[in-house]
Parts: sequence; structure tokens; C-alpha cells
Amino acid sequence: MIMIKLLLGADALMIITFLLKFSRLPPQVPLFYSQLWGEGQLADTWLIFLLPVFLNLLFFLNNYLFIKFYSDNVLIKKIFYYLNLFLIFSFTLIFIKIIFLVS
Repeated sequence: MIMIKLLLGADALMIITFLLKFSRLPPQVPLFYSQLWGEGQLADTWLIFLLPVFLNLLFFLNNYLFIKFYSDNVLIKKIFYYLNLFLIFSFTLIFIKIIFLVS
């Protein structure tokens, strides 16, 4: 239950950050860092919301896999707990870093 609250808090933080910085955002933001430097890295501003979408998908996929296959294993439970914690913090920090970098 605490992880869902943390996920909702991270989602709210990303939305608030986006809304506060929206007026200063350019039409394109650097999102695809695996591409070569330049135009290939840029994406429309609305595509930044792929990060929270992927965060939520991965979080709930991890929870589903844990409940379906590993619900009785304590070690796997801790691994999934820390993996979800890592996902929440890393995706939130990446989102906020990109927003503050370009605004």
C-alpha cells in the first residue's frame, strides 16, 4: 500500500512540475538520449508523458508478476520492492531533470 502512495506522489510531482514549467517549455524537448546529438534527440513536448506512463506500466507489471508467481518467496518480495522503489525514484528524477533542463 505504501508503494502505491509513493507512486501516486511521484505521478503528482511530475504533473505539478510540468504544469509549473509549461509556459517556459520549448515545443520540443530532448527525450531520446540514445540517439546522436541534435535533431534525433528531440521529441514533441507532450511525449515527455511517456515517462510516467512507462513508470506506471512497469510498476503494475512487477506487482502482477510478483503476485502471480512469487507471492510466497520473501527474497523475491524484497527484490521487487526495491526494484519498484528504484523505478519510482529514477523515472521521477529523469522527468524532473528534463523539464528543468529545457525550461
